[in-house]
This record gives sequence, C-alpha cells and structure tokens, in this order.
Amino acid sequence: MNKKSLKAEEPAFLHSSGHNHDQNQVKKIMSNSFMDLDIVPTAIIYCEANFTKSDGKTANGLIRHSSKFRILSVIDSEMAGLDSGLVLDNKRNGIPIYSSLNEAFEMTNEPINFFIYGLAHSNGLLSNSDRQVMLEAMSLGMNIVNGLHQYLNDDSEFIAASKKYGVSLYDIRRPINKGNLQVFRNIIQEVPCPRVAVMGTDCAIGKRTTAVTLSNALKEYGLKVTFIATGQTGVIQGAPYSLVIDSIPAQFCPGELEAVIHRAYHVEKPDIIIIEGQGALSHPAFSTSAMILRGSAPNAVILQHAPHRKERVDFADMPMPKLSSEIDLIERFSQTKVIGICINHEAMNDADIEEYTYRYSKDFSIPVTDALSRSSMFLVHMILVKFPHLRIKTPTLQ
Repeated sequence: MNKKSLKAEEPAFLHSSGHNHDQNQVKKIMSNSFMDLDIVPTAIIYCEANFTKSDGKTANGLIRHSSKFRILSVIDSEMAGLDSGLVLDNKRNGIPIYSSLNEAFEMTNEPINFFIYGLAHSNGLLSNSDRQVMLEAMSLGMNIVNGLHQYLNDDSEFIAASKKYGVSLYDIRRPINKGNLQVFRNIIQEVPCPRVAVMGTDCAIGKRTTAVTLSNALKEYGLKVTFIATGQTGVIQGAPYSLVIDSIPAQFCPGELEAVIHRAYHVEKPDIIIIEGQGALSHPAFSTSAMILRGSAPNAVILQHAPHRKERVDFADMPMPKLSSEIDLIERFSQTKVIGICINHEAMNDADIEEYTYRYSKDFSIPVTDALSRSSMFLVHMILVKFPHLRIKTPTLQ
C-alpha cells in the first residue's frame, strides 16, 4: 500500500460538500458515519512538548481510548523514541512517539487519514509553529481535527489549503446553529434511570478518564450504560451522545445537555447514564460545571481530586480547594450526594495512593479509589452501594 496515494484510501464520508462543519455535522461524522465503514480511519496526534501533561489532555485521552480512530503515533519531540502507553500509564501499547511530523510520516507504512491536534491550551489559540505543522500535514493529504476555539474553517489560509489538497477541516468546538439551540425544559425528569456526574476539583484532573473507565467497567459487569461526553476530547474519541458545552451560549447549556441525555435515554434505554464533568464548581474561571449539574440533574456525583496538586492548572496563584469544601459546595448546589472519590495520582507513588485512599474513606465515609491504578470493580462498587437495584448476582460480587 502506497501511503502517498492517501486520497484513494480516504473514506467516502470525508468528501461532503463544503468544509464548514458545525457541532451537529461533526458529531455525525465523528460517530454514526464511521459505523458504515469497513475500516477504522488512521490518525496521528500532535502534542508537541505536552504529552502526559495537562495541556495534552486530548492526546492523553485518545491514547487511552479511541473508538473512531486507529492511532498510529504521537508527535512530541521531548519524548521521541518512547512508547506512548509506557510514559502515560506505565503500560506499553505499541504506539510510538516521534519527534516531528516528517518523522511520523516517513516511519508509517500506511496512509494517514487524519492529523489530530491533541493540545488544549487555556487560550484556545494556535501558535505560528502549530499552524505550519497543520498546513504541512494537509499538504501530505491529511484531514485536520481541531478541538480549539480558533476555527480553521474561518481562516482563509486553511480554507485555501483544504481546497488545494482536497482535505477537510473539522472544528469540533464550532457551535451549532443558534436557531436550533434549546433552553432547559425540565424534560430531564422524564429520564428515570440513575444519572451519575463525574465532577472534579480542577480542570484537566481526570474526569473524562474516570467517566469512561466507569462506563466500561459497568458494561463489563453486565449493565447497559450510556456515556455522555461534554468536551471536545470525548467527541473526538467517538462518544455517540455528546456536546462541547463550553462552545454553547450559557443560556442554552442546561437545555442542550438535558436534550442530549433525554434523547440518549429514549433511544438506548440504559440502566444508568454517566455524565462527564468539566472544570470545577468552585473554580471562578469556569461556569460549565454549574451548567452540567443543572442540565443533568444527577442522582449522584463522583468527585475527582489530585491530592498532591497545589495550585489550579494555569493559575499559579490560585490554591486547590479542600476536598471537603468542594463536596459541600456540590451537594448544596445540586441537591445530591457525592457517593465516591477518585484520586488522580499525579506526583504520587503507590504508598501515597494507599494513604489517601484510607484517609479519604475514613474522613468522608464513602468509597475511594484510583481509576487508573486500581481495579475498575472499585468504581462499580461505588455505583452499586448507591443504587443496589442495579446489582447483578455474579460470583465476583457475592
């Protein structure tokens, strides 16, 4: 197979009319349309100088889980030559890290369908060097997946390049047509199954990872589960029910989220729905946490926390909140209970994890675990303690 003839290998769905995709179009392209393909599209992830870091959370998430892309490699010159799974989670996955786009292209012996921008900077803007790498990827026949607030379909240079090279630009955060936005209607009350939101004490702390891990663990246990993604990474990963909540006008955020949950329930009829949180309710720079709690009206919350994180990400003068204060704030605001705590083990060793697991379980009298370093059955246990009617009689849990 000659990777230089990439265009002949591209799935037909890429060649839609025009290059301007709103969130509804993108979600269709990134999920349902893939179901008709015999092969999973290939992709490389650009995460220069940020893989495994908080600003590389989109790349990190895609390395851990991607149902819609077959990830071939990661680009990060600071970690070139290493295995991405080994440096991220201490588990080899066979996905290499290369120093540059040129190296990734030359070392890959098959067509590369997509270039995914795997960074999530707080300013949401492309640097000049990032722009050049993207344009070079387009010249090599790669379609671009962009999760930033800066839309490539509004950029004359990118529009011209997409036409020249016959590739498409996918702005995952581009808002849907304002005429189609929905206000909150309280139809969330028509969703009778348990709804569990995974919230956090900061941004980039592992909420999506825990939510996906929990969803998969509950499925393995035997329950029918629907996961609701609320950020660009979840959309790119392929979540069938999703929205990018921070690109929606605030007035419509709760309504749009409850509409997605309502539709998911009535289509899938799941036993339980897991909702990905964003930011932190106590964080003054984010309002999406409040919108998610309002729109999903969760029956329970699992809280993600990094015990050794001292300051908020991107806010060096802003100390992390106390776990007790965040729990109290969430419970008062949403009139629900925090039923479990998940530890983000950054800057921690195994002894630290054990210490904080014991301390928090004793202090708060609720289950505590680490979604990445401990058995996922501890997450399942959190759910079954709160919702015993979901218990399935199996040897592992009797």
